[in-house]
Amino acid sequence: MARTGEEIGQAREEWMNGDRFGTVHGYDGAPIPAPALPPVPLKARGRER
Repeated sequence: MARTGEEIGQAREEWMNGDRFGTVHGYDGAPIPAPALPPVPLKARGRER
């Protein structure tokens, strides 16, 4: 699980490179790209209970 903007960016790169998340067997289409990250630093929203 990614908790920081840097971890999210790294997970996105790994998804795009096919390094971390494995292969979906039985799907004939091209890999679905990860969404682009915003051009600003990501900020935690916090949790309210």
